This record gives sequence, structure tokens and C-alpha cells, in this order.
Amino acid sequence: MHKFTPFDAADYLDDDETIAAYLNAALEENDPDAFLCALKTIARARGMTQLAKDTGLGRESLYKALAPGAKPRYDTLLKVVRALGISLHARAQTH
Repeated sequence: MHKFTPFDAADYLDDDETIAAYLNAALEENDPDAFLCALKTIARARGMTQLAKDTGLGRESLYKALAPGAKPRYDTLLKVVRALGISLHARAQTH
């Protein structure tokens, strides 16, 4: 019998380019839960405890804010994104 370990994307988010591509893919889904899930996965890859320190938020608060269906405040998302070293940019859509 074969034993398989569960897939965890956080195990593969080990450089800035991969993280950016992962987050961009989530943003293309146009689904807030996909975005929150991607941020949570990136946060786990970088270390949730360190992120809590860097943002000034508790670990439990971070898990709640990044859970599917959550409605985190804009300032909370900015703190998380900045603490993760991510920058978000707008660009015009092409038709």
C-alpha cells in the first residue's frame, strides 16, 4: 500500500517570484476566498508567528482574517501584504 503525503502549496513557495506568480493566479480567479486562501498559504510558507509579529496582529486574528468567507478590513490586508514583502499593482485591462 502506498502512502501519500497531502499536497501543501506552502512547501513550494520558497522564492519571491513563485510567491508573486501564485498570488497573481489567485487574483485572476476573481474570487475573494481564493485571494485570502493564497495570502494564508503564503503566510504559512513565510511563518505565521513572524507575520503576527511583523503586523502587530495575533496569530488567531490572522487565521480568522485569512479564512474563506472572512471580510478582513482593508488596513489588515495592507499590513499582511506589506509584512509579506508583496506589492500589489493595478494595470489596465486589455480587451
